Amino acid sequence: MDLTGAVWRTSTRSGNGGSTCVEVATNLPQVVGVRDSKDRGGPALTFAPAAWAGFVAATRAGTFGVRQ
Repeated sequence: MDLTGAVWRTSTRSGNGGSTCVEVATNLPQVVGVRDSKDRGGPALTFAPAAWAGFVAATRAGTFGVRQ
């Protein structure tokens, strides 16, 4: 998947200035990119926007034992 043009962002809740977190790019059509902030040149995972939205909603709901 070509992620050229991706605008990566780190959660404002991440510690260490975002250096030990994941970065997410949601600005591309048809794909959401996720990468390790410590290895920005490394591989990235890609998800369909609906799948990513479902993951975020489930996380916010505490489905995975994490509450915001």
